Amino acid sequence: MNVTIKRPTEEHFTRLARLLDMEAEAEKLETLRELERRTPAEAEMIGNSLINLVIRDEDGGLGGRVLLTFGKRNQNLSLPWNRLRTGSPVILSEEGNANSEGWRGIVSRAQRDSIQVAFNNWPEADAPNSTFRLDRSTDEVGRLRQRQAMDKARDAKSSRLAMLRDVLLAKQAPSFEKIESHQALNKNLNDSQNQAVDFALSANDVAIIHGPPGTGKTTTLVELMRQITHGGQSVLAVAASNLAVDNMLERLIEAGEKAIRLGHPARVSPELREHTLDLLVEKHPDAKIARKLTRDAHALKNSSFKYTRAKPEAGAKQAIRQEAKDMLREARQIEEGVIERVLSGARIVCATSTGLDAEILNGRIFDWCIMDEASQSTEPGAWIPLQYANRLVLAGDHFQLPPTIISTEAVKEGFDISLMERLLTDIGANISRRLNVQYRMHNEIMSFSSDVFYENSLQAAESVRAALLSDLPALISSPLTTCPVDFIDTAGASYDEEPEPNGDSRFNPMEAELVVKKVNALIESGLSPSMIAVISPYSAQVRLLREMIYAQGAVSTAEDGGSSGQEIEIDSVDGFQGREKEAVIISLVRSNREGEVGFLADARRMNVALTRARRKLIVIGDSATITSHGFYQRMVKYFESIGAYHSVWEE
Repeated sequence: MNVTIKRPTEEHFTRLARLLDMEAEAEKLETLRELERRTPAEAEMIGNSLINLVIRDEDGGLGGRVLLTFGKRNQNLSLPWNRLRTGSPVILSEEGNANSEGWRGIVSRAQRDSIQVAFNNWPEADAPNSTFRLDRSTDEVGRLRQRQAMDKARDAKSSRLAMLRDVLLAKQAPSFEKIESHQALNKNLNDSQNQAVDFALSANDVAIIHGPPGTGKTTTLVELMRQITHGGQSVLAVAASNLAVDNMLERLIEAGEKAIRLGHPARVSPELREHTLDLLVEKHPDAKIARKLTRDAHALKNSSFKYTRAKPEAGAKQAIRQEAKDMLREARQIEEGVIERVLSGARIVCATSTGLDAEILNGRIFDWCIMDEASQSTEPGAWIPLQYANRLVLAGDHFQLPPTIISTEAVKEGFDISLMERLLTDIGANISRRLNVQYRMHNEIMSFSSDVFYENSLQAAESVRAALLSDLPALISSPLTTCPVDFIDTAGASYDEEPEPNGDSRFNPMEAELVVKKVNALIESGLSPSMIAVISPYSAQVRLLREMIYAQGAVSTAEDGGSSGQEIEIDSVDGFQGREKEAVIISLVRSNREGEVGFLADARRMNVALTRARRKLIVIGDSATITSHGFYQRMVKYFESIGAYHSVWEE
């Protein structure tokens, strides 16, 4: 029986604000410690920085912003593994210049050998042949928006926001109305997806769609949004990450819906940038008038400062400057009108939660807010879109990655508990519907996760239930390709882990060699490198694997030679959330006499890693170490029960 937990308004928001400040302070201290204790090379090694960069290319675009592409001076060198992803805020500084304050930018494209950054203004270096450094930065604008949104929700009175707040703090019970089942626009939805759409549409305040791995959560959300807009209502579609927002936007456009993307164009995938507000406004005929007025205003203002032989009449310069101000005011009014008209033409507006700008939205209220990846957002981040909507649907999976929090003290106080997870605790499962048919993985890849996390409720769709690598065209049939799961136990073989020099991570060289061997075996079986992923929970192991696989030419054994778009993806667990590949190799790294599993203890991360593979999952680890934790005891027993257990001595 669920017991509703009511939360006092003032106390709740005061606590969240304090935890938000704790996280900000932790981020600041971490940055200072990095600068104090690490050389630039060490900072690059742990993935927060890139050093010794040169400008390889210069371009314009993205709403008038400057695009600079950086790479190593030696163009044959790849960039080392790093945490700078598309959309990451960064600071560019000139190396060797102590007076350089740096320039803030946004990563607009990240590739193996180069990284492109968008700047609002042109970075001007002191020396013509300068080298540069890029450092990951914090998002202070997003933090300010979170604080302002919580203040607004706390102080709301006699408004829809106040009513929604009271429901979310369990002071008022959420209500649902009986509705007729919708006529599905997507005829391929299964029963649980259609039921989830009906349930969400019946909500007067809030509903949760729980989407375990591979169950078509985004497909369900797109159907929900289409049902809403075809009924004449509007949707604000948000998510914690730019990748998730772009995924929703892409699927909506494919379905023929008109949607607009808010946010910095550099944070949007290139193929979707034409749908961003910035570029739509820029293309509008009236925007050209506004730009001309702005240019003329600046030219007029500059002319008032120029020296002339003849003495100007009294007040003439002031009049010129006033005229320039009036022109700029008119240009701003035109731009605001264009923004309003562009936004009014879209029933669906997509953005990250922290990317919502109050000035751009200008008091606009949407009928619905659909929040994807709700389990990956801290609660303060979730309050930003709530001030712009009348009803809320949260979608995600609290058994996968939680919000990323640096402050250990804030985590102890529950800052890593999302709004979605809190509501399931405070109000109960009666506000949630779970999707139960998954379309990604072979049944034996799925079953362990289904049992441990989802009460054994998941079903594999017929299309994937027995899908093997050997079913793919041109693949050799062998024990490797005809078996969906392999666990290779390295216990007793001295596959010892090592601490990262000058770092906090760990790596396992012999385990990495075994990973490379398995990668080569998959490629030799006929599998394209682009269909393979290598995942490790440890960044040091990720870096080692990248060096070994790319440098030793594991990719080049394939016919395509590892050409663009045909590379093996090697990343951390966090980097693979929401992703999938035909074959996935997981390197667990930990191997020690003490049975310490460290970072592996977060079973939710392992749930993500274990559910990325479609047809082949290979897990490599030391059972003597990892089975000191109950989750891994169950995992190894499951692998034994399906005949997937192998000792490394068999290799």
